[in-house]
Formats: sequence, C-alpha cells, structure tokens
Amino acid sequence: MNAVRETARKLRAEARATNERRLLVLAGERDAGYDAARVACEATDCDAVSLSERDVVGERLPLGRTGELLGTTHDCVVVDCHDETRPNALGRAAGAVDGGGLLIFVTPPLDEWPDRRDGFDETLAVPPFGLEDVAGTFRRRLVSTLRAHRGVAVLDVDAGAVVDDGLTHPDPRFAPEPFGRPAEFEFPGEVYDACLTDDQRDAVRACERLREDGAAVVLEADRGRGKSSAAGLAAAGLAAEGDDVLVTAPNYRNAAEAFERAAAVLESLGVLEADTRDADLPSALRTESGGRIAFRRPTDAVDERADVLIVDEAAAFPVRVLESLLGVAPGACFATTVHGYEGAGRGFDVRFRDHLDGARDVATVALAEPIRYAAADPVEVWLFRALLLDARPAVEPLVEERDPDDAVYERLAPADLVDDENLLRETFGLLVEAHYRTEPDDLARLLDAPNVAVRALTVGGHVVGVALLAREGGLPEALRREMYEGARVRGNMLPDVLTSQLRDPEAGDPVGLRVMRIATHHAVRSRGFGSRLLDEIAREFDPESDREVSGRFEAMDYLGVGYGATPELLSFWDDAGYDTVHLSTTRNDTSGEYSAIMLRPLSEAGERLADRHAEWFLRRIPGVLADALDDADPDVVRAALAAADGQVPLDLADFEWRVVASAAYGPGLFDAAPDPFRRLALRALVDGALADADAERLLVAKVLQARPWDAVADDLEYVSSRECMRALGDAYRPLVDRYGSDVALAEADRYDP
Repeated sequence: MNAVRETARKLRAEARATNERRLLVLAGERDAGYDAARVACEATDCDAVSLSERDVVGERLPLGRTGELLGTTHDCVVVDCHDETRPNALGRAAGAVDGGGLLIFVTPPLDEWPDRRDGFDETLAVPPFGLEDVAGTFRRRLVSTLRAHRGVAVLDVDAGAVVDDGLTHPDPRFAPEPFGRPAEFEFPGEVYDACLTDDQRDAVRACERLREDGAAVVLEADRGRGKSSAAGLAAAGLAAEGDDVLVTAPNYRNAAEAFERAAAVLESLGVLEADTRDADLPSALRTESGGRIAFRRPTDAVDERADVLIVDEAAAFPVRVLESLLGVAPGACFATTVHGYEGAGRGFDVRFRDHLDGARDVATVALAEPIRYAAADPVEVWLFRALLLDARPAVEPLVEERDPDDAVYERLAPADLVDDENLLRETFGLLVEAHYRTEPDDLARLLDAPNVAVRALTVGGHVVGVALLAREGGLPEALRREMYEGARVRGNMLPDVLTSQLRDPEAGDPVGLRVMRIATHHAVRSRGFGSRLLDEIAREFDPESDREVSGRFEAMDYLGVGYGATPELLSFWDDAGYDTVHLSTTRNDTSGEYSAIMLRPLSEAGERLADRHAEWFLRRIPGVLADALDDADPDVVRAALAAADGQVPLDLADFEWRVVASAAYGPGLFDAAPDPFRRLALRALVDGALADADAERLLVAKVLQARPWDAVADDLEYVSSRECMRALGDAYRPLVDRYGSDVALAEADRYDP
C-alpha cells in the first residue's frame, strides 16, 4: 500500500497548495480497493464520506441518499463504483468536495469496468430485454476521460502500481486583491466584509431589494460559487434589522452553510441573541432587533408566513412546490444550480422561471467565480466533460434561417455519438436545454439502455431536432398478467398505466415506441421541425413502410407519449396525430401538472388499442373531472378533449332536451338537471363545436368540473354569479341549434320564435 499512501499524500498536498481538488481512481478488485481507500484517507488525514452500500471508510451514505450531499462540503468523498455506477451520484459526490480535498473512486479494473454489469445497469435492463443486452458505452467513455484528464491519478490496486500520479505541477499563484465594500449599500458593512468574491458581494447587494413587496432574486451558479453563503449573508443583513427570514431546502444539511455564515456575521455585529438550532430539529437564529432566521422543510414552509423567503437548492424542488412557496413572503430569493449534476433536472429553469417572471419583479445574479476551490479546478473540468454538464446546442448562426425541408433525418447510434464528441454534445445539450427532467443519468441511458433509441434532424451536420425514444410493450403473457395484478414493470410506462390503472389486460401485448423527450433548437422553433421529426419516426416504424428499421428495433404497433399536460403541448401532439387516452388524477411531483397520455396507432393492433382507450377515456372523463380533476386548468381540459378521438353519444330524453333548450333560450335552470348539460358539453368540446374559448372554459369549469357558481365567476372574471349563469345559457344556444332534437328546437322556438 506504499504506492497508495505516497500518491494520496502528494495529491492532497498539491490540492491544498492550489486550493483545487484532485481525483484518485483506485482500480482493481473490491476488497483491495476498499483497503486502498482506507489507507488513502488515513494517509491524508481526510474526514471522508463514502457513497456505498457497504462500510468502506468514514461516514457511510447509501447511494439512494446522495441528495443529502447537496449544500455540504467534505475533505474527501469516496464513491464505491463496484455495486453501482450512477452518473447523478458521481456529480453529487464531486460537488461536495472542498478545495484542497480528494474525490476517490473505487472501481473495478478499468479495462474490465465497461463490460461488468452493476445495479445501475439493472435499471436499464427493462423487459423484454435482459441484463446481457445493456451496453457499456457510458463507462467506456468515462474511463477514457479518467485516463486523459489532468489532476486524475490512477492506481492499479491489484498490482500496487501507479498508472498516473495525477500531479499537475502548477505554476505559483498569487492571492487576488481585496475587493472591498460596494460604493452604496443598505446592509451592515460587516455583511459585505464577509463576502469572498466580487460575485458574492454583488449577489448580497441584489438581495437588499428583498424588502420590497413583490421582489424576487435568483442566484444562479455552478456548484462551489458561494450562492448558498451569499443567501446566508443576505439573511443576516435582513434579520439584523428585524426582518423575519424563512429558509427552506430539501433538508437542513443543504442549508447548513447559509446558517453558519449568517450566525457568524450576526455574532460579529453583536446582535445575535439566540442560536437555537438543533441537529435533529433545526429552529432559528434570533436577533436583538426581533429578527429571525428560521429553517422549515418544504412541506412545512408552504404554510408559514414571513417577511422574506430564501429557497436554497431550488433546482431540487418540484415545480408545484416552488409555486406554492411564492405565497409565503412578499420577497423571495431562490438559489439554484445552473448545471444539473445534483440530478434534479431543470424544472426551475424550464418550467418555473416563466411563472416566477410573471408573478414577481425578478433580478438575476450569476455567480461565476469559484469560492470553495480555485478557477480551472481539474476535477470540475473533468466532471463537466464526463457528464456533459456544459453541453449546449449548436450555436444559432449554424442553424437559423433553415426550414424543415433542409433537414436530414438521422438515426444516431451510441457508437456514432461517442465517436463524434461534438455530435454528442449538441444532441445531449439540446435535450438538457429543452427538458426540465434531463439529468446525467439520462446520458448513460441514452448510450447504454437497450430499449432506447435516438433520432434527429440535422442541417449541415448540426442537430436541430432530437427525439429520445423508448420501446415498450411486446411483453409475454405471464408478465402481462403480473402487471395486471399490480406488479411494476420497469421501462414500460404506457403499458403499465393502461394495464394497472385502466384495467386493460392486453395493453402490454402490442409493441409501442414512447417519445421520452423531443426537443427543437430554440433558433428554429415553431417552424415545423418537431412535426417533421415525428412524421419521420412514424414513417420509419410503420409496418407498412418500405423504410428499413435500424438496430434491434422492429416495426411498431403504435407511437405514444406521456408528459405534464399544458394547452400548448396538447395542441402540438394533437396536430402530430396523437389522441388523448388518459389524464392522470394526481399531479406530477416535478412539473406540478397533470399528465396526459396520447397514442398514434401504426398497425391494426395499435388501432384496436387506441380505439378502446379513446372510447374508455370519453366514458369516464366526466366523472373524473367532477372529482379528482376538479382543479385542473380548464384550458388543459379543453385541449385534452379537443385531442380525443371518438364521438360522444347524445341520447337525451325529450324532457332532458326541454330542460337544456329552456335554459339556453328561456327560464330553464342548469341546476335542475345537470347531467344532460354535461353530456352535451362533452360532445361539443370533443367536436370543437364552439368557436368561443371563454364559453368552452365555462363549460369545463361549471358543467364538467361542477365548481360553485361564485368560484367560477371569480376564476373566469365574470362581474357576478348571475352574469355567469346568463353566459352559460348563451353558451348552450349554438349547441341546441347544432345537436338538438325536434323537441329541443320546438322548445327553443317558444322563447325565440
């Protein structure tokens, strides 16, 4: 172990001297790797945290709880890669290592690692594929980056040999000149004295406006730039002058740095009256002026009220929770990570930011200068390349002013992507930019999962549109039966919902292709590229097509999609030939929206599947809208029904037609018999019989969702409930004229001869 001990000491010494981090790879069999990790930590006097299912060294954190690393820092983080190599965990581990510290990977022999299968690979082996079908492309690329990058030491622990010492022998560095306080400031000067960079000072200065009603500040940065510390310093400045500041984060460990910085400043000001934080149930810092800085978990924070709210690690929050938190305080600060190696995806940027900009006066501050480690830190450079954290779409001039007819439809195999780094970066960058759920795990899924394929549109060799596709269905009868009885089958989202929730025992038999992600370059959006890409995919996988299907994928029975429903997306998929067959009855944890499932049949088997679920959707949706979906956005419901395929039967009895017609043209009342109004409203919304969007919203909110008159009047901005009632009657006039029986028309003529 002398080689391990000596290499670790030299790495740590260089890391400390430069305020950078170093990466130590201990490659070999499991037991030798664990022993080497213990020796390395002991030799460097590191306080280590190990991400592992086994006791390796120091504090152990199971791989399923790596989110607890967010907002924390350590001398050393050890990642056990023998049982599982999860990209999200690699990123979180690196983000938790402080300047002067070590990131240690305990891995199988590097030449063998890509071909070994582990726990993460098992998540990629979705039925009907097996573990033997999973590729090792992601780890092969990972190994190549470990061997190529500066600051990465590689040891063969089986042979006791140093393959690469990882030393960079940097030139001497000079400490930067102090930047001082701002020319004008409102917080106590000591708050700014505690800032460590110009960026952090600017962030704290921006937070002075949080006292203004309706103000919001967004602090965005890569990890290690001091955004959490800046939020803590701002909290101290506010509390020192008597403000009540509420802090929330996924858990207290994520916000601990903010509290430490706040407590230190308040103590230096001599105004810290009490520090009642507790490791198990953190409470508050209190100041002599009556100010307070308190921590609450997200589920508790939404019910609190304060002067200022600070949300740390905002990118890790579900969008719906972020929206709920806006009601907590008149001023709100959101500290969020730009690149998603915390594994949370980009819900904040893609979904929540537009909502925030519409609700608050937002100031955004970007922090670029590292605090926890020096600029150009080798581990950060390696990490960004290995996980493609800085992947971006092609620059605008390369693709703008192009039309869909200029594009080439391409099948991007994993080998094509890893052989062309620029193609891989453009492809993954487009997915990251467009989708809040894209995270580092998806890079491995894209490269290794046997059920996943990538299709793209390119112009001049640059990606302008990309779709991530997942093969689903084609399951054996025994597995379909288990699914029907409640078993979960990974990687088969659409068959699972149609079988287990909607009780279709044959839904897993047809073979489908689910569009997991689709993205179009922002420079050419709304020009038809997305529709062109979907049409090309349908043409490729149509059983009647003469186009050859590549790889292991066969012709498909249907194409499908499931996503957080918005009116715009529903209309897009409707225009692409997809029909609504389901709206979920619970909101998506991340997007905060109800999910829609839509199908586009390609074969007779696909037609049968789509037809029976379209019919079942229209039969059950009135009851669901009046119950679980009574709070759904009427515009979402309108778009979902407009995209439904089928006809709603109108078998109204004569007395029912008389009630509807008299409510439209005379003294009749909706409340006397709502059911016939419901059936007629559903038929009209599916047919698109009304050209008036306001009238359609009224049909949804009052008739289908059965909301109270006063609530509907308020939500749809009618002057009074009486005016809302009159508007509903008016909305039914064209429906009586279009659908009414002779009895209905005769009743209408009595009042409007």
